[in-house]
Amino acid sequence: MNRAAAFAANAPLMGVPGASAPPGGEGEWFRGAGGLRLRAAFWTPSSLVAQPPRGTVVLSPGRSEPIEKYFELIGNLLARGWCVLAHDWRGQGLSARLLPDRLKGHARAVEEFLDDYSRLLEAFENRAPRPWMMVGHSMGGVLNLLSLEAGESRFAGAVLSSPMLRIKTGKRSMWSVKLAVRWNVRHGKAGDFVLDEPDDPFDHTFEKDALTSDEGRYEMWRQQLYACPHLAVGGPTWGWLAFGIDAGERSLKLKALKSVTIPCTIVQAGEDDRVWKQTNRWAAKRLGRGRYVEVEGAKHEVIMETDPLRAIFLSEFDAMADYISPPGTVAAGSIEPPAAEGSD
Repeated sequence: MNRAAAFAANAPLMGVPGASAPPGGEGEWFRGAGGLRLRAAFWTPSSLVAQPPRGTVVLSPGRSEPIEKYFELIGNLLARGWCVLAHDWRGQGLSARLLPDRLKGHARAVEEFLDDYSRLLEAFENRAPRPWMMVGHSMGGVLNLLSLEAGESRFAGAVLSSPMLRIKTGKRSMWSVKLAVRWNVRHGKAGDFVLDEPDDPFDHTFEKDALTSDEGRYEMWRQQLYACPHLAVGGPTWGWLAFGIDAGERSLKLKALKSVTIPCTIVQAGEDDRVWKQTNRWAAKRLGRGRYVEVEGAKHEVIMETDPLRAIFLSEFDAMADYISPPGTVAAGSIEPPAAEGSD
């Protein structure tokens, strides 16, 4: 049994009318760093699809986001013939939380997240057909990139949505934010909300808080959240902010960026108020085989945007998919579909 052996019981996947889990998958528990119980879910394309899977997409959500928020995208990827492995990062979704107050978005160290990700891949390696494609949003995107920079070699390509390489700090300079982070962490306040602001997600509104201009998709996610309040995460702690800044700075080291040799596309929201698009453009140019695509008019959550804007992300995914697994190819480790009745 490997170090990431799954728990015996299946993990739940929550859904509401209009946003239920796509067919062909189930949730599972696996062991993360330090033995934490983390949640993942694995899907295979419908048995009605004639061809075997083209490969596997490993999908990594952003800060505070659970697997459930990506049901629509998972359905899109399954329809394209890909297996999908999605997961909840530690501290969010139904994975183990790091503090008694579940609404605190907390983190301790980048290494824990990278260890969790490695264990996730180990837990599903024998079931996930190759080639593998990496898809990550925001926090998930920077952790994905860090894993590649650290030598993760099992992926053939990556598409990252507005990766969190440099966090926007509003009217405060990054220097002053770092100073505040260091002071609070050193004085035992790592688990406190930043500026004592809980940012209760149940108080959010589309007009004030949405990171997409698609109100329908925003409200559907709200319904999922109300149906399963345990999925909710509020504002970040000082510990999370220290982690977020550290993750971004590590990812931007020039030597590390150039070491990433697989094709990697950064799809960046043009109207992003969470991460610096200029930094993501700079990083894309320094990746070994990087590509930068800016979606004009899109807010931070490109994958949750209106259909025309979201279609640009899906188009970039399709281009990467066709490059690493041309239509009609058989993924390594796939099982050929059975012959139709009456065949010789």
